[in-house]
Amino acid sequence: MSAAGGLERAILKGAELGCTTVQLFTKSPNRWQERTLKASEIEMFRLARRDAGISPLIAHGGYLANLSSPDSVIRRKSVLSVCREMERCGLLGIDYLVIHPGCFMDSDESRGLARAAASIGRVLRESGGGGPQLVVETTAGQGTCLGRDPGRIARLFSLLPEWNIGLCIDSCHVFAAGNDIRTAAGYRAFFELVDGTTGLTRLKLFHLNDSRRECGSRIDRHAHIGKGMIGGEFFRRIMNDPRFREIPKIIETPKEGDMDRRNLALLRRLYAGREEDCPR
Repeated sequence: MSAAGGLERAILKGAELGCTTVQLFTKSPNRWQERTLKASEIEMFRLARRDAGISPLIAHGGYLANLSSPDSVIRRKSVLSVCREMERCGLLGIDYLVIHPGCFMDSDESRGLARAAASIGRVLRESGGGGPQLVVETTAGQGTCLGRDPGRIARLFSLLPEWNIGLCIDSCHVFAAGNDIRTAAGYRAFFELVDGTTGLTRLKLFHLNDSRRECGSRIDRHAHIGKGMIGGEFFRRIMNDPRFREIPKIIETPKEGDMDRRNLALLRRLYAGREEDCPR
C-alpha cells in the first residue's frame, strides 16, 4: 500500500479494501535519504493500526541497499540503511521487514553470500535483536542477484545460525528463477525443496504476483493475478493449502486503476473454491 500523504494512509487504504495485512515502505525506496519519524506520525500510525485491526504489518526495505556489494562503501551505506529501517519499524510496531540479499556484482557468488551474511549479522547485532523480524525474499536471479532458490537462501541462513531470520516467497520470482509451479507436480516439488532446505517453519510471508515472463527467464516482471505466465491454478493451490492458511499474503501487482481490489477479490474467490472464477 502507498503511504503517500502519511504512513497511516497505507493502513487506511488497506482497511478500505478489506485487507487483513498490509505492506508499506517507511521511506522512499528509490532514494538513500533517510527519514526521521515525528512523534505525531508514530502515534497516528499506531492508532490507525489499532482501529483497523490489521495484523501483521510488513515493511519492505529500500531498493538501493546492496548488502553483498564488493564495494565496502556501498556495503556500509546499505547496512546503515537497513539499520534505520529496523529502527523505524520498531517505533511503528511493524512486525516484519523484508529485504533482498543483494547482488554480488563482479565477484563470485560464494563471496557475495558471505558478505551478505556479514552485513545482515551486523544489522541484527546493532538492532539488539529488537524491532521487526528480518525476512529474506526470494529473487528472480537476474544478473548477479543472490537468493534465486531456497537452497541458496538456506546457505545464507546457515551462515547466521544464531538469528531467527524468516523467508518470503515471491511467486513471480520463483517462477522466473526456473521453478515451474503451474502444475500440481511442480507445486509439490517446489515446496518439498523449500521444506528440505530452509524449512517451512522459516516461511513467514508470500508475495503473490503473476509473471509477465516465462519460467526460467530470470527476469522480474510482475503481472496481475491469473493474467501472466503462471496462470490461475497456482494461486488456487496456494490459497487453499492448509499449511499456508495463516501466512500473510501480499499482492505486488502493477498499480493500475482498481486492480488492487480486483486482484484481492479474485484471490478470495479462489479461496472459496469456485472453479468458474479461476483464469485459465
